[in-house]
Amino acid sequence: MKFTDIFIRRPVLATVVSLLVLLLGLASIYRLNVRQYPQTDVSVVSVSTTYVGADAELVQGFITTPLERVIASAEGIDYIESTSSAGVSIISAHLVLNYDPIKALTQINSKINQVRNDLPPESEEPVIDIQQADSSIASMYLGFYSEELQGNEITDYLTRVVQPRLSAVQGVQQAEILGGQTFAMRIWLDPDKMAAYELTAAEVRQALAANNFLSAIGQTKSEFIQVSITANTDLQDAEQFRKLVVREQDGTIIRLGDVANVVLGAENYDVDVRFNQKGAIFMGIHVLPTANTLDVIAGVRETLPVIEENLPGSLKLGIPYDSTKYIEDAISEIGSTLTETLAIVIVVIFLFIGSVRAVTIPVVVMPLSLIGAFFLMLVFGFTINLLTLLAIVLSVGLVVDDAIVVLENIERHIRMGKSRFDAAIDGARELVGPIFAMTLTLAAVYVPIGFQGGLTGALFREFAFTLAGAVFVSGILSLTLSPMMCSKILPKEFKSTGLVARLEAGFDKIRGGYGKVLASSLGARPVVITMAVLIVLLAFPFFMFSQKELAPPEDQGVIFGIMEGSPSGTLEQTLLYSPEVAKIYKSAPETESTFTISFPGAGVPGNPMAGFAGLVTLPWSERTRTTQEMVPEIQAKLSGVAGLDVRAVTPSPLPGGSQFPVEFVVTSTATQREIFEVTEALVKRANASGKFMFAFSDLKFDRPQIEVDVDRELAADLGLNMSDIGNNLGSAFGGAYVNRFSIDGWSYKVIPQVERIARLVPEQLGDLYFTAADGSVYPASTIISVSQKVEPRQLKRFQQLNSGMIQGAPMPGTSNDDALNYLQEQAQELFPKGRGFEVNYAGESRQLREEQKSGSYILLFSIIFIFLVLAAQFESFRDPLIILLGSVPLALTGSLLFTFVGFTSINIYSQIGLVTLIGLIAKNGILMVEFANELQRRGKEKLEAIQEASEIRLRPILMTTAATVFGHMPLVFVTGAGAAARNSIGITLVAGMAIGTLFTLFVVPSLYMLIARDRQGQDV
Repeated sequence: MKFTDIFIRRPVLATVVSLLVLLLGLASIYRLNVRQYPQTDVSVVSVSTTYVGADAELVQGFITTPLERVIASAEGIDYIESTSSAGVSIISAHLVLNYDPIKALTQINSKINQVRNDLPPESEEPVIDIQQADSSIASMYLGFYSEELQGNEITDYLTRVVQPRLSAVQGVQQAEILGGQTFAMRIWLDPDKMAAYELTAAEVRQALAANNFLSAIGQTKSEFIQVSITANTDLQDAEQFRKLVVREQDGTIIRLGDVANVVLGAENYDVDVRFNQKGAIFMGIHVLPTANTLDVIAGVRETLPVIEENLPGSLKLGIPYDSTKYIEDAISEIGSTLTETLAIVIVVIFLFIGSVRAVTIPVVVMPLSLIGAFFLMLVFGFTINLLTLLAIVLSVGLVVDDAIVVLENIERHIRMGKSRFDAAIDGARELVGPIFAMTLTLAAVYVPIGFQGGLTGALFREFAFTLAGAVFVSGILSLTLSPMMCSKILPKEFKSTGLVARLEAGFDKIRGGYGKVLASSLGARPVVITMAVLIVLLAFPFFMFSQKELAPPEDQGVIFGIMEGSPSGTLEQTLLYSPEVAKIYKSAPETESTFTISFPGAGVPGNPMAGFAGLVTLPWSERTRTTQEMVPEIQAKLSGVAGLDVRAVTPSPLPGGSQFPVEFVVTSTATQREIFEVTEALVKRANASGKFMFAFSDLKFDRPQIEVDVDRELAADLGLNMSDIGNNLGSAFGGAYVNRFSIDGWSYKVIPQVERIARLVPEQLGDLYFTAADGSVYPASTIISVSQKVEPRQLKRFQQLNSGMIQGAPMPGTSNDDALNYLQEQAQELFPKGRGFEVNYAGESRQLREEQKSGSYILLFSIIFIFLVLAAQFESFRDPLIILLGSVPLALTGSLLFTFVGFTSINIYSQIGLVTLIGLIAKNGILMVEFANELQRRGKEKLEAIQEASEIRLRPILMTTAATVFGHMPLVFVTGAGAAARNSIGITLVAGMAIGTLFTLFVVPSLYMLIARDRQGQDV
């Protein structure tokens, strides 16, 4: 008894197996987490070291260089980049994808400890932090704004009330306040009053440190009673700080209020946040990597009404950005596509068979196979995301094939006069081998992806195994449920009447015509094979001249604007122009809301970034233009904003992306000035080429710096040492906090600093006073002089070499690959000879270059895996060669034709489509070759066998091809959230399957005659 006979003879057993698949799949759907993409660990270990007062060159030489050298020896690092600016060194170690960040952090920390004593003693301890690149943008941003409350009051309310409530929502990793103004006791020093009282800023700082002291005294303890002891050695409010005694001399008491304006202010006044052009404070909601994003944000939304009811005064709440809208819309679109695909496939099957009864079988098997795949997703630890759902959609065309082949073969036996039961027994027996081979083939084609490294492997591992899982479940059901249903549902005898008769007559004509053409082609085999070879050779120019990019840009419903200001610009200067950016964004008819976050330098000296802006669009159904179509128009308007360079960009379509799609790095052992000259020339050529919307370099020599020169001899005569001078200047101008004070159980910083009116220009440094050793007071101008110089904003390094990075975005119609190739060509012309200039890549550009290397390997290994699986199945190396040579190259050429003419590009989605195509198109060859071999064993000659096999298998081949091509048409024409990826993979599959099948029907028989072994009369 054959395997399939068991389930035909025991229909209840077949039903139970199917119901188990259904129940396990449905139960799994509700336990799977939902994400935008599969979880990827794209981590960056950041090492920040502060060296107050040091210029950029000093920081690079004494901080960055020794740290870089030891950090580079740690394991798991892809590349290192560093930024040295005045007083700050930042080293970013970008880890290899999915490398354990904790392990890397431990190693890097150990390496830093080895050289810690070699760093300048005045430098602070290096701060090490891990950042997840795929969670750098929060899942939701909330905006809080008021016309009455101050920024520090809003921030304090959010910190005390809103932040704890939102952090308690299940699955929330962090509720981060952005643009907040945390309470601080600001001691605004008046240099003139301090001079009148012969006080220095350092003395005020010492008084604050000594007289605002947190006491931890202890407790009394008798035999039966113990009592805690407290002391009011700390200060609580502004009035107490004003009364603080700074100095008592000859009966004269000088209080802090006598020399300073003491106010309850904010730590930072250099950040401005606006939502729809109104001042606001933002809160970013970050979701745990293991949590269901949709459920978590839904939980946050449920909490918002309660928060909104209790907001004080005029404080209002808005939602500037919610990433789950995109995820929900994308999932909804995929659901619609899946429904359309199922409906189209059912119609195609009906048009080929003409029987409602017969169509019932694939209608049942297809959904069962898809639902069963969810159980395997749960077993493997996968999530429901855009890629696994795309796999489910694509699997419709795969799982239906097995059901169609079984149904058509059993119907053929019924037409031969057999009973339903006997037809099911004989038909199923004939197909155990082919279905087993087809299932293994499709599973094998994804094995290389499953074990592929890099971004493709990380993202598409779940996609590949989900597809393979659906095919595996389909194979089981096709050998258990489908034959049983055929034995019960199909008509008892074949009646060619009505629609069925017309379909049969039409198909007989097609089969007859195909038979004649096939016979002619088999008689002219050299011509057929030569034509096939010529067509396959076209694949190489098609591939070479196709656009290449990492992934097609997606319309995610938001456009960001990266704002760059002048090297010495302040917040006030930025705020002169940033409202104009918001107005430009608001002028687009597709705009729903806007926001701007201004933070010149972000606290890092020389940092050119002045902030960023955002445009959130209307829902996809309420607009006609995509964000990609909007960007060129918006960028043209942003170019007219005076005082700011604003670059409009859309979010990266893949996790771990960078701010700009083009990040081209020039490295060299030459000086920064030489690199600057090369990068500036490259930028000019790039902007004049018409290939870039914008291009710029991060290496700029335009930052003014004040240099204080101390007359050391005079200072020594006055009894002043360099420490006294440095401390006094730093206490006056630095703005560093001394200690903390408490308000209602929360601690805040105490920050003394010269009031702003006394530090407007460099010359005001000379207005400060120093106390000499004999008690005399001298103006600072006595011993210091001030000069200005221009230096680079920041000193950059990449892989421990001096560097400059060119960032930009290509024009529509120019791919990232074309843009990078252009820069590389121009760089080779501009690089000075013998100076060690090299090209490297960062961010998304680096991912693109790495994936280009691995893409062809995936295709090659997929073909090898299929060949080996088929060789084992057929016990022959010839038959797999016939199947693959006669179908795969021609199908790939058909797909590449459409990338060549510009319908899509070569990207990771189209590459996965090509891999899927290999398995799909190989199934046609399997059906023909396997049946031809069987006919030879029954005594037919090789020519007769392949002719008959091709004609008999024509119907299931055309049915499965039509189901795949028309079933995947919705992917080609879909619009909305996440459409670009589906368009790309859909075009690749539909074009390749349609063109490949057409050629396969003639090339495989010709190759069979050339290569296949003569099996006439041999036993199975």
